[in-house]
Amino acid sequence: MFFLGIDLGTSAVKCILVNDRGEVKASASEEYPLLQPQPGWAEQHPEDWWKGTAGCIRKLLEKAGITGAEVAGVGLSGQMHGSVFLDKELNVVRPALLWCDQRTGAECEWIEETIGKEELGRLTGNKALTGFTAPKVIWLRSREPQNFERTAHLLLPKDYVRLQLTGEFGMDMADASGTLLLDVANRRWSEEVLGKLGIPASWLPPLFESSDVAGTVLPAAAELTGLAPGTPVVAGGGDQACGAVGVGVVRSGIASVALGTSGVVFVHDDTYQADEECRLHSFCHGVPGNWHRMGVMLAAGGSFQWWKNHFAYEELQRAEQEGRDVYEYLTELAASAPLGSEGLLFLPYLTGERTPHPDPKARGGFIGLNLRHGKAHLTRAVLEGITFGLRDSMELIKESGIAITELRVNGGGARSRFWRQMIADIFGYPVVTVNSTDGPAYGAAVMAASGVLKREIPDLCEEWIRVEDRVEPIAANQERYQAYYDIYRTLYGTLKTSFHQLSDLAAAEGRS
Repeated sequence: MFFLGIDLGTSAVKCILVNDRGEVKASASEEYPLLQPQPGWAEQHPEDWWKGTAGCIRKLLEKAGITGAEVAGVGLSGQMHGSVFLDKELNVVRPALLWCDQRTGAECEWIEETIGKEELGRLTGNKALTGFTAPKVIWLRSREPQNFERTAHLLLPKDYVRLQLTGEFGMDMADASGTLLLDVANRRWSEEVLGKLGIPASWLPPLFESSDVAGTVLPAAAELTGLAPGTPVVAGGGDQACGAVGVGVVRSGIASVALGTSGVVFVHDDTYQADEECRLHSFCHGVPGNWHRMGVMLAAGGSFQWWKNHFAYEELQRAEQEGRDVYEYLTELAASAPLGSEGLLFLPYLTGERTPHPDPKARGGFIGLNLRHGKAHLTRAVLEGITFGLRDSMELIKESGIAITELRVNGGGARSRFWRQMIADIFGYPVVTVNSTDGPAYGAAVMAASGVLKREIPDLCEEWIRVEDRVEPIAANQERYQAYYDIYRTLYGTLKTSFHQLSDLAAAEGRS
């Protein structure tokens, strides 16, 4: 008996097979294009997601050497917030606007003026941000009214894929929390928000908990994927909720740090508690009847990737020649520089920022450069700057009164013990890694097993997920990092006006 976990990412879909002991049998992936028709815009064709997913499932079954009949259930994880607009015949109206799309600044301002910032926070637990789904709907209405009139259904990315698999509409509580249309406290669509924004309630699908069976595989989808007709498909969750389940952040006291393209600090919460200023996101968890709070950095691993792409030519050549991961060379290079990079700080706001500075015009930079600084210093400063930025979210979680005993680190950056030690020293908590390394896809498989086997998600996580490595913070390093962090925290406020002026100037130059 196997469970299929599908993670619909921004650049590729990943599929894994997990047996009933929680062991990963095989994995596969398929890439698809990202469209950027204008600066700050990010779109994808939903049809590419389905084509990639169907091919990925078939490839996975062949790789594992099993038939679709041996798959007992399917769970889906996916990039959050993306808007899929469908007409009455279920045709895609236009390419989906993604989580990283920044075009809706004016729409966010309109939403907060129309509803009121405090009232919006009370109703949804969050503030209006450019990544969220509701501002995209308002953008469609004001900028593409003909497409707005055609629209009859609104889905999130993974829910479009499940529609193709099962023919059923649905959305889970965790992913729905990022639409800005959910009453997160009461786990229902917010009639008040929909009414005030003029968004038809009929567009929205039924809501499920993540482990609820939301449909079964259609014969036509079975033909494309190799799955058996009638295979149960659970609701699943957004990638952050699934990623947290995938590393066992399903009980109080455990937090996770996800080091993907974006960076996320995520903490489980047994009860609903919203930050009054909405600096953190308050969302429903993938664990039924539970919630979570999280802070999001838009360019965590993305900042490291930017550094690699533009400034690591020698390391890329060596990696290709020696068959090693280029990031191994870069972290070794960073480790050769002293703590604090000899007075050099890096601001990781390369695509704007979300937590704690919800500002699409925030910009990155190196602060403190002098003639002694070389590539090793700058590389270490990039990692330290990312980690300082993630600590900003942890500080807000600590202020909320949630007690943390350990951090579970996942994502590409988690492979580096040097970076894990840095996180432990800067955050001041033990940092652990676990045996499950497939993140959201693994969490989706856990949700599928929960729905099919009728077992609680926390119980499955306790049985399947084990701590494999633990790094304790070094007290002397903590004290030294604290001095740098205190300076780091002042920089955004000092430079905000300049960031905005530069952003506006660049936009004006681009239009001329």
